[in-house]
Amino acid sequence: MMGKLYLIPTTLGDNEPLEVMPLSVKKVVEQIDCFIVENEKSARRFIKKITPKKVQASLTILMLDKYADELETRTYLDLCKEGVSVGLLSEAGVPAVADPGASIVSLAHEKGVQVVPLVGPSSILMAMMSSGMNGQNFAFVGYLPIDKADRKKAIKELERLSKDKNQSQIFIETPYRNEKLFTDLKSVLTPTTRLCIATDITLPTEYIKTKAIKDWKHEQPDLHKRPTIFIIHK
Repeated sequence: MMGKLYLIPTTLGDNEPLEVMPLSVKKVVEQIDCFIVENEKSARRFIKKITPKKVQASLTILMLDKYADELETRTYLDLCKEGVSVGLLSEAGVPAVADPGASIVSLAHEKGVQVVPLVGPSSILMAMMSSGMNGQNFAFVGYLPIDKADRKKAIKELERLSKDKNQSQIFIETPYRNEKLFTDLKSVLTPTTRLCIATDITLPTEYIKTKAIKDWKHEQPDLHKRPTIFIIHK
């Protein structure tokens, strides 16, 4: 029997895993000793939190960071042929969404390995749920350009797409650049365009608000180095 690839969600911050995910995740982690991860230290910390009795020395950790060799990563699911199941862990939230784990999921389909997604927190979906915007038609566009002129051009294009398609546009930024992005959003978007800011989702410091740009003009929430999802709708 072939092993399976389990897509294991992790917490979005330093809270207890079972506060934000079902017991089924704990049961799967208890059964698996081989994990594909982006960051070994945080992965081991999560595994220890959700299954304190698991012996860390028994774990096989396969790295999927920016230094991982592509030829080597293509061997990561070879264990499945021997009946061994493998867990794929994201750095935060669900694997393979805004996450390098997508390449492993693609490999699983290529090799005929069953993919089993587990329920857990997704900051993108949770922000969309709580935004009050169009949940029937939305797009996640990832990071906007770093160059200021290019970023402003991209913001205008997303606003146009939102209006033309009645589509909510979701994007993210490296946390230390959040406040610069927020400033650009206020200067570029039209006054009636709605902006949702969803910060520290699932954490005690969670902050989620949707307002028209004209109402954001005189507000400056603390977004510095805090994971944030931005959504706009024209």
